[in-house]
Amino acid sequence: MTEKSLRIGQIIYTNTLPVYFYFDQKRFQDRIDFIQQVPAQLNAAMARGEIDVGPISSFSYAEHASQYLVLPNLSVSAKGKVGSIFLFSKRPIEELAGARIALTNTSATSVNLLKIILQKFFGLHVSYKTQSPVLEEMMKEADAALLIGDDALLAIRNSLPYQVYDLGELWHRFTGYSMTFALWAVRKQAIEHHRELLLDVHAAFLSSKEKTRRHLDLMIEDVLVHFGGNREDWYSYFNGLTHDFTDEQRVGLEYYYQCAAELGLLSSPVKVSLWDAASQQANTTLTS
Repeated sequence: MTEKSLRIGQIIYTNTLPVYFYFDQKRFQDRIDFIQQVPAQLNAAMARGEIDVGPISSFSYAEHASQYLVLPNLSVSAKGKVGSIFLFSKRPIEELAGARIALTNTSATSVNLLKIILQKFFGLHVSYKTQSPVLEEMMKEADAALLIGDDALLAIRNSLPYQVYDLGELWHRFTGYSMTFALWAVRKQAIEHHRELLLDVHAAFLSSKEKTRRHLDLMIEDVLVHFGGNREDWYSYFNGLTHDFTDEQRVGLEYYYQCAAELGLLSSPVKVSLWDAASQQANTTLTS
C-alpha cells in the first residue's frame, strides 16, 4: 500500500458480498487497498483512522457521526427476516427474565439491537457476557447466545436443541420498520484527500450491487464453492437482504438510534448524514 492509496474496509461476511463481488479492482490498480476484517475490527480501525471508507456497524456510525459521512444508496438492511443474526435460546424469549446472555464479540449494531428488543419490547432485564462466536462454548454457561454473519449461518445449519429468533424479524414485528445493520461510511478527512477517487469507488460499488441483482446466480455459485450450504437457502437469504439505503432504511435506522438513546446506549439520537458529492462540488465551485 502506498501513501496515496485509499484504504477500503471489507467485512468478511457473505452479507456484504453483492457490493464487492463484481467490483472492478483492476481499474484502480495501486490506488486502493482492501482490508478484510469482521465488523467490530473495522469499526475500531475506522475510528482510529486506519481505514478511510467501508462498511461499518450502523451503531459505530452513530458513535462517530461527527467524523463520518455515509455513502449514498449502500447498506446491509432487511425488512423482516435478515437470515444471519440469530438469538439461540434454551427457553422461549418471553421467559428470559434474569437470563445470562452471551454476545458475539464481532458486532456492535446487533448487540445493541438485542438489548433494545429485550428491554424495550419484552420488558426483560438480563445480564450479558461478550465472548468469541462459538455457539457450543457460549451456551455452556449462558441461557441464550447472539451470533451474526457467517457464524450464525453455520450454526443454524446444525440440528441444535435451541429456540432461534431472527433479530430482523423481531425488530419489524414490534416497529414495522426496516433495520439497517451496516452502512458504507467515509471519514470526512478522506474526502478532502481522495474526492475524485471516492467518486469512482462509490460508482464501482453501486455497479457491483446492480450487476449482482442481474446475475445473482453467478455469485451464488461462487458462494456454494467457498461456503457450502444449499442453493435455495442462499437465494432466499440474499433475496431477503437489501443493499440500498433509501428513505425507508434511513427512517428505520434513525428510530433504532432513538431507541438506543432512550436506553442510554447512545448519548443522544443521531441523524444520518449522507455524502452529497454534487453539492460539495457546487460549493467548491462557488467559493473558489
